[in-house]
Amino acid sequence: MSNLKTINDIQDLNGKKVLVRADLNVPTEGDKITDDSRIVRFAPTAKLLSDKGAKVIIVTHFGRPKGKTLEFSNKILVENLSNAIGKPVDFIDDTIGDKVEEKINNMNNGDILLLENVRFYKEEEENNPDFAKKLSLLGEVFVNDAFSTAHRAHASTEGVTHYLPSYAGLLMEEEVNALTKALENPVHPAIAIVGGSKVSTKLAVLENITKKVDAIVIGGAMANTFLLAQGYGIGESMAEPDMKDTALKIIEEAKKNGCEILLPIDVCVAKKFEANAENEFKGVDDVDGDWKIFDVGPETSKILETKFNDAKTILWNGPLGVFELVPFDRGTNELARVVAKLTKDGKVVSVAGGGDTVSALNNAGVANNFSYISTAGGAFLEWLEGKTLPAIPPLMK
Repeated sequence: MSNLKTINDIQDLNGKKVLVRADLNVPTEGDKITDDSRIVRFAPTAKLLSDKGAKVIIVTHFGRPKGKTLEFSNKILVENLSNAIGKPVDFIDDTIGDKVEEKINNMNNGDILLLENVRFYKEEEENNPDFAKKLSLLGEVFVNDAFSTAHRAHASTEGVTHYLPSYAGLLMEEEVNALTKALENPVHPAIAIVGGSKVSTKLAVLENITKKVDAIVIGGAMANTFLLAQGYGIGESMAEPDMKDTALKIIEEAKKNGCEILLPIDVCVAKKFEANAENEFKGVDDVDGDWKIFDVGPETSKILETKFNDAKTILWNGPLGVFELVPFDRGTNELARVVAKLTKDGKVVSVAGGGDTVSALNNAGVANNFSYISTAGGAFLEWLEGKTLPAIPPLMK
């Protein structure tokens, strides 16, 4: 997206106080970080700014604190952040105020300072203008590198942009460019995989992308609702019967837009939801009684593999089955490996996002082989829905 202002557009960073919004909200167990992916992916922005002599002031949230509690202190991030950047990171136990301003005034060029959890202040999520103004006093320019919070109009994502010249960090630029390439300007044929448990939670996504791609693969329990709408029995499978008419409307709308809806023709069924449960493959016209659908079947996988082989762009959001349990991970794993190989061979651009999707691709061992994996959850979904993310417009030229 060429009209995004980036850190490369900032004139002379040497000695400049740069307020950087990151999303370092990482999972933890006790006092240990269990996955530092977000820290690692943010690190290049902090390193670049520091290498160019900027005074780097990092603002982020961690968890969902209700007031100031040590349990949610950003101090836990310091060691991993220092290791990822390859430089020492200082920490101060507040986010705004005289003490913070004094600390910043004593920074040397290239120093990196992590502020305390911005959500310790309720004014952050309220996008309180006075709080945003106080934040802005800490820097001379603002860099937003937190695409995963871009759907939130908070003081540290949108509010501060009213007071400081604002730019996109490297990760923000990467995310926006990858999603634009996959959804706004895809190379055709373009296929979207949309999985998950409920049509209702992905309704806006489906309505938007039927206008953008050539085919949509519908997986997970969502597919059961579509099968039910078309008159197939689904036994005791999870579904949303009240969404049947909506499912039919989506199919009709897709047809008008020249977008093919791809549903399973066979499925993996079991009577119990447990690891290594006895299971069978059945055609979609043969599911009845107390059978439950937990994955796509091998014939469906073959058809989808053929479709993927002809594609140029593949956008993935949501697993095809209950990938967390063997044997119901087979469909997602097999097809994820197909997409990964096509990507590796330079035949497709593949972009994936959403918490379950990233977990599923990690489970299949192929997350590193996709063109781009988005670190965002809610922001990724709202982008797919065609919504304007409030933190993005202030970063445009």
